[in-house]
Amino acid sequence: MTSPSTEGFLPRYQAKPIKEAGKQYYVSAEGMRVPSVTTILNATKPPEDWDRLMNWKQQVGASQAAQITQTASRRGTGTHRQIQRYLEGKEVACSETVLPYWESVLPVLSAVEQVRLVEGLVVHDKLRYGGVVDCVASYEGVPCVCEWKTADKPKRSLERLYDYPLQMVAYWGAVNRLYDLDLQNALLVVALPHQPAEVFWFEQAAIAQYWQQWEARVEQYWRRMGYFR
Repeated sequence: MTSPSTEGFLPRYQAKPIKEAGKQYYVSAEGMRVPSVTTILNATKPPEDWDRLMNWKQQVGASQAAQITQTASRRGTGTHRQIQRYLEGKEVACSETVLPYWESVLPVLSAVEQVRLVEGLVVHDKLRYGGVVDCVASYEGVPCVCEWKTADKPKRSLERLYDYPLQMVAYWGAVNRLYDLDLQNALLVVALPHQPAEVFWFEQAAIAQYWQQWEARVEQYWRRMGYFR
């Protein structure tokens, strides 16, 4: 299988990533400092989500929870790197750990073409946030933002994706503003071991709904930081 064409790549935005107290920020060449999407989402996570996380940690034990989280992080990072190499047209050699997730997502990647950006930093200068978008491309002929995730079990519903759609739509908004594009769709794919990946396709109405929620989370974050608009 050949990798998709990467002609017409978008120029990469340059900013310095920094970490403070475990939180991610980006500083542009002009000195603009913005928090990452995940920093905002973590700072504004609803109490019920924190309760769910704490209950899970109590059920499995702190040590086991840390190990599961670390394994999931390594798995996600490895799968992202594998997908990045493929989309950039580089040679793909897969580790045993990543292989089940790679095989899961590969049929979806076969429908990805006209790749314009892979693992690219994007910043929204008006709402003041930044992050690394997984991919800007076309899926089954439709231009969109793509987000890749991994999981051990199927999510099956949007509700069980939790903050993933907000993360995805944050990158969608930043890509459109930074590059003056008009993308109206987004793709969120969950790679699963030994079974086909789950594909969640978002069209304009759904994106508008999630974007409204994301704007509210950003507003909440900056109010907590003492900034008012």
